[in-house]
Amino acid sequence: MIRRVYNYYFSEDKELVHKMRSTLGFIPSNVKLYKTAFSHKSLNKGDNPHGINNERLEYLGDAILSTVVAEYLFGKYPIKKEGFLTKMRSKIVRRQTLNKVAEEMGLDILLSHFIDTRISSSMKGNALEALIGAIYVEKGYNRTRTYIIRNIIIKHLDMNALETVDDNHKSQLLEHCQKIGSTVEFRLLQRYKVDKRDKFKIAICVDGDQQAVAEDFNKKAAEQKAAKIAINNILKQAATA
Repeated sequence: MIRRVYNYYFSEDKELVHKMRSTLGFIPSNVKLYKTAFSHKSLNKGDNPHGINNERLEYLGDAILSTVVAEYLFGKYPIKKEGFLTKMRSKIVRRQTLNKVAEEMGLDILLSHFIDTRISSSMKGNALEALIGAIYVEKGYNRTRTYIIRNIIIKHLDMNALETVDDNHKSQLLEHCQKIGSTVEFRLLQRYKVDKRDKFKIAICVDGDQQAVAEDFNKKAAEQKAAKIAINNILKQAATA
């Protein structure tokens, strides 16, 4: 309590702490930990002389989020089978959903405190996972679980809509090709820098033939974009055959 009061009223980071309280809903005790959570690897301000970034916290937060979501779904849908629960968890923890939630939470406000480059959707989603990792390190599993359920799942996700929507294009492509006996290959054509950030160019080949190419700053997002194009191409080819 004393540490939080000091951080809010007297510390040199009090302006940032005010933003954290407004955006996150709480005052952190370990400000340095949360500064790391919102420090992207592309950071080029003087605040980050040693190359500190949020990738380790992102890794931890990803694992914690997946566990909490699995536990939440297990309790919410007591008679649903494993396949349904797996698909629902995938819809929640996928990059597109996390990017949207992070946008609604206003995490770009905290990211902009550190980052000079354009803040992409994937940066926001990554920061959300890193935030979860930071909360876990500071507060432990139970309080992190409560935060995720109250401030992410209940506040920002429409579970009824998620039940009926299926826009995991990669999964759709793999299932379709499995049904028709075709092989699918995701190829990384190129990885290059744009505004000091990695960008991925992905191609999808079905039975050896290239069906789609797409790019994104996140590899999984590029695969999803390419899969959507590939599905449309395959369906068009089938309709004209």
